[in-house]
Amino acid sequence: MVGTLLMRRAFPSSHRALWQLAAAVSLAALTLSDVRAQSVVAMSVDVAANRRPIDPRIYGVNWASSQELSDLNAPLHRWGGNPTTRYNWQQNADNRGFDWYFQSIAAGGATQAGAMDSFVADSFAAGAQPMLTVPTIGWVATLGPNRSKLSSYSIAKYGAQQDADWQWFPDAGNGILLDGTRITWNDPSDASVQVDSTFQQGLVQHMVAQWGAAQSGGVRYYILDNEPSIWFETHRDVHPQGPGMEEIRDRILDYAAKIRTADPQAQIVGPEEWGWSGYFFSGMDLQRFGQGQPIVDRPAHGNWDYLPWVLDQLRQHYESTGERPLDVVTVHYYPQSGEFGGGTSSGLQALRNRSTRSLWDPAYVDESWIGDTVRLIPRLREWVDTHYIPGTPIGITEYSWGADGHLNGATAQADILGIFGREGLDLATRWVSPEPGTPTFAVHQLYRNYDGSDSSFGDVSVFAGGPNPDQTAVFAAERSADGALTVMVVHKLAAATSADIQIASFASAGTAEVYQLTAGSGIQRLPDATLAANALSANLPGQSVTLFVMPAALAPSVSVADALVTEGTGTSSAASFTVTLSASSATNVSVDYATADGTALAGSDYQASSGTVTLLAGAIAATVDVPLVADSDPESDETFSLVLSNPANALLADATGQATILDDDTSPDLFADGFESGGTGAWSSAVP
Repeated sequence: MVGTLLMRRAFPSSHRALWQLAAAVSLAALTLSDVRAQSVVAMSVDVAANRRPIDPRIYGVNWASSQELSDLNAPLHRWGGNPTTRYNWQQNADNRGFDWYFQSIAAGGATQAGAMDSFVADSFAAGAQPMLTVPTIGWVATLGPNRSKLSSYSIAKYGAQQDADWQWFPDAGNGILLDGTRITWNDPSDASVQVDSTFQQGLVQHMVAQWGAAQSGGVRYYILDNEPSIWFETHRDVHPQGPGMEEIRDRILDYAAKIRTADPQAQIVGPEEWGWSGYFFSGMDLQRFGQGQPIVDRPAHGNWDYLPWVLDQLRQHYESTGERPLDVVTVHYYPQSGEFGGGTSSGLQALRNRSTRSLWDPAYVDESWIGDTVRLIPRLREWVDTHYIPGTPIGITEYSWGADGHLNGATAQADILGIFGREGLDLATRWVSPEPGTPTFAVHQLYRNYDGSDSSFGDVSVFAGGPNPDQTAVFAAERSADGALTVMVVHKLAAATSADIQIASFASAGTAEVYQLTAGSGIQRLPDATLAANALSANLPGQSVTLFVMPAALAPSVSVADALVTEGTGTSSAASFTVTLSASSATNVSVDYATADGTALAGSDYQASSGTVTLLAGAIAATVDVPLVADSDPESDETFSLVLSNPANALLADATGQATILDDDTSPDLFADGFESGGTGAWSSAVP
């Protein structure tokens, strides 16, 4: 198991044959079930079941132009990747590390943070929130005279090497001599300068000065570096040793504190690990394994998995200091059987259809070298809730299944975005933004801008199911703004089929708008479909993505009335809130509720309550009782609220009802012991 976990990406050359073998085995598993479409695919949608909010931040991207962000209606825009680990904001330069011959290169003019400011400006212009990587590695790029390039592995200084940037900068080698010896004696200051967390605090201070604080509309997200467990490979010129668990913990605490001081309301994101083996093993152990040495870091920490150990340490810090190091816990994830490479052989297409299950399915054993049940989103949620601060948002800030220009890649991306929403991921940014004109770009538009007017897939996920998501996947969501039901059908196979979609717990207007993506075309608006007996039938071309938008029937509005209640001294007093519909409905209506403190406090004045109230078809009112906590102490009248949210088959009108608790306790008269008429004892008529 240890060897399997440690295999990938930290050692891209030595294990290439193993990856190819794993991919070949995976592709050999292709069966007829992967290529034969069923004549009719039966699907079902139930608007009242499995309801959960969809966070719009899951539709983010890395590195897009302002126009692309606008066309995608993208909510997040990440400045990330290996070069951002070495971005020098004062010189406006970065070092490309392993990606491009370890060169330090100017990122434009000499204006401090010029490239990053342009990125922020492009993001804000398109209505997207930038996510900026703050380097924590301790080294950043430096430039030569007149902002010229510098190389960490100069051939003139260190000798001939196996590869070099022969076209643009021939002196820049790859750090490996002709005989295969890695250059480990290089001077890190050849192309970089050492910095600390105070230097990076200056970057955040610059952003606040330029764009305002996070709470005032400025930059909201700061990411703590990029894939630190493989710095020993991607940035080996300045960090040749794989970082251990303590180093990563300490860097997170150090840099997070400086960011928090510079902008207290900013969201700090991390730890940004690269993938599967980087979740379980520190960079120290990954490097040692690659060198054929026994691992030492994990055994020294009670055989804890790496990320859970770090999260647990951060939780302990939070509990002892009240300082929250991370506001969002994030990782990167790429499929490991060649999907990201972009190939489109029949076997690889079938594998791409299946391997999205690694994001969620507890029964799916990943078919790559991983050979385990990844179930990434549930796993992240369990790690955070068990080892960090329960409820902390989770995210995936790099991912891709490749083949952007092919319908197979597009159907995979459509599947992924549907999974993110259904499974409750809080944030995601795809690596990188798809090229405009590709079907994968169009898939993002189907979710976020299908009609060119920023109309989007719903924001409340509901139950949707079919027989085999490896062939045809279905996702459904209700749109809070207008009550419409949106259904995304992702048909992955090359053979066409038809779908029969049964709709439950939804009062439809009787028609559905139809938007479809097929080979050789962008998003096409097709003739409206008609619902008959709460069912929708449609033809699904081979490798297609179809969005159905079903307007709701004129839905009633739901409101909650104020309540007035006398406190009493018993144990059965309750504030009764009446939830009403503006008109009766032919379908059941449900709405969530939760109490909120006012001058009355949960636990001391009333019992906190939350749940769902359902008004059956034909009913127009229901009652929610909130028990009071009675006492005999005289006090002023107090208030608390009942707040409605997430209505099904209705629109919110008055979402807040206020309960007033009338105090009925009287102040007793108090007399001094022994007081008698004509006596001299002191007395008081009341307690003030």
